[in-house]
Amino acid sequence: MLERTFSIIKPDATKRNITGEINSMIESAGFTIVAQKKIKLTIEQAKKFYEIHKERPFYNDLCEFLSSAPVIVQVLEKENAVADYRKLMGATNPENAENGTIRKKFAISIDQNSVHGSDAHETAAVEIKFFFSDVEIVG
Repeated sequence: MLERTFSIIKPDATKRNITGEINSMIESAGFTIVAQKKIKLTIEQAKKFYEIHKERPFYNDLCEFLSSAPVIVQVLEKENAVADYRKLMGATNPENAENGTIRKKFAISIDQNSVHGSDAHETAAVEIKFFFSDVEIVG
């Protein structure tokens, strides 16, 4: 059964103009990119998106980073999408990421780790609605 998950290609990747390479890895792993748009988040939008982390020490830095440059927000589809995309992204800390993962290949650091992906089906639904409530996603 097809599932959908949510992805962000973060500012460190968009600034380096590697979004096409990341999309190629995503599609090569069997995902269909069913929706995608390039946006510039405000600090307020970033804080709302990451409010689950508001008590964590990295929250403000994370929000500043996410709103520092354009990002690509995406809806990805395939069987087992949430788990498979988490595996494709690799560990949050690129030093611990497996070879062949997006973060191993492209991340600069644990803070500038190139991509975000939903951690559960419920989270994916909320994150997709947050960024794509204004459009009907077909595919």
